[in-house]
Amino acid sequence: MTLPSGRVMTRAELPPVDTRRWVASRKVALVKGVLSGLISPEEVMKLYDISHEELSAWQAAHLCHVPKALRTTRLQSYRQPKVDF
Repeated sequence: MTLPSGRVMTRAELPPVDTRRWVASRKVALVKGVLSGLISPEEVMKLYDISHEELSAWQAAHLCHVPKALRTTRLQSYRQPKVDF
């Protein structure tokens, strides 16, 4: 994936595997890495100890609402309402 600076994204741009504090910029880097094929979703879940649901939520937020949606303080604004049948 090509970064805004014109450089090609490498694994060096991915967050460290011991990351425990997931700020928006780290989530974006990880989602971009998955979307570009740099790292597989399975590898992300294993290396970063992230659930499938969490990664899917980050991807959906990134694709539907731009990276600002990945900020923890903004998640409630972008969540879809839950509908019970």
